[in-house]
Amino acid sequence: MTVTPDLAAPWPATDDLLRSVFRRHAAGVAVITARGPRGPVGFTATSLTSVSARPPLLSFGVGTASSSWPALSEAEHVGVHVLGEHQEELAATFARSGADRFAVPTVWREGPEGVPVLDGVLAWLACRVVGRVPAGDHRIVLAEVLLGDPAGAGEPLLYHQGRYRGLRD
Repeated sequence: MTVTPDLAAPWPATDDLLRSVFRRHAAGVAVITARGPRGPVGFTATSLTSVSARPPLLSFGVGTASSSWPALSEAEHVGVHVLGEHQEELAATFARSGADRFAVPTVWREGPEGVPVLDGVLAWLACRVVGRVPAGDHRIVLAEVLLGDPAGAGEPLLYHQGRYRGLRD
């Protein structure tokens, strides 16, 4: 076992500790979309996870205080979009509270199962929601992949230390 003598005293388990640790964890950036009763909704997510290959399942977290949650809580289908490093502004738009996320300059179309599909992304998936698991002030949404397109060009957008970044060698 290796001992690291310069570690600081551990912090108690708080929301500040969790946020501080996960700022150090580089994560891919995705936008989740759904059709809502008043039009399309969406938000930026760094919690996208592949869950199972057979059947193809993924998950993402969404805060229950999010403006997108009321529509997502009832949506049967969602769109999942992997963003490229050229889409930092799109990520910021979908992360911004109160923004009209689907207004110009966002380019999108209605895709399979009525989900909003964003143009110019690295990859997108249309998924069927199969579960919503309570997790504190969030819900973990489980979704089965129905179809998609992995053929976008470019490198992925990452989120690290509170900033969007590109992948570097």
